[in-house]
Amino acid sequence: MQFIIGGLKKTSLLDYPDKISAIIFTQGCNFNCGYCHNPELLKLNSKNDSYNTDSFFEFLASRKNKLDGVVITGGEPTLQPDLKLFIQKIKELGFLVKLDTNGSNPDILQTLISENLTDYIAMDIKAPLDKYSLITGVKIKPEKILSSIKLILNSDTDYEFRTTVLASQLSFEDFEQIGKLINGAERYYLQKFEANTKINDECLRNEKSYKEEEFKRIILLLQRYVKIVELR
Repeated sequence: MQFIIGGLKKTSLLDYPDKISAIIFTQGCNFNCGYCHNPELLKLNSKNDSYNTDSFFEFLASRKNKLDGVVITGGEPTLQPDLKLFIQKIKELGFLVKLDTNGSNPDILQTLISENLTDYIAMDIKAPLDKYSLITGVKIKPEKILSSIKLILNSDTDYEFRTTVLASQLSFEDFEQIGKLINGAERYYLQKFEANTKINDECLRNEKSYKEEEFKRIILLLQRYVKIVELR
């Protein structure tokens, strides 16, 4: 199976809403966000032999009736050639699947959604479309991000959108644009940037997020477009 596992967290109470889950970290990402907290997962050609798919599925089989689901995060999971097969095997064991994605591969999302292989999708919204390349550090195709957003909004799959917030990167006007981008969404979470762990770009170490009062204003702005907006 072509699926590179970069890490495993055996139990989490936080990453899958209202569920107890294991977390699989996939190796490799096509974005290069400076605030990324998993820089060791960015390179596609890295592999940790401590985590192979056979041993993971053995572990998962032993956790029946103890875990509700599996969170597949990264890195960017949709870069894994056998993501679909990997998810199918998880589902065969009776577990729910939450997929974390940056939305850069809408064709993969379309397949997973149409075949009911995802029970929950969390998509990162990095910025308004015209600032995506600046925030991600790579050239992106905005139409792919937009396509993924529309797929998720029009699906029957449970979902959330979320954004990591640095005050120096995203203005109030940017959040207005993001609100319009995901207009009609059920849930959108703002994630405070915190540099209390390793990050991809150490130049951002002293950057700040917004203050509480400023976040309240941003949330009020976004509530014109999204049903539930919360700060994490």
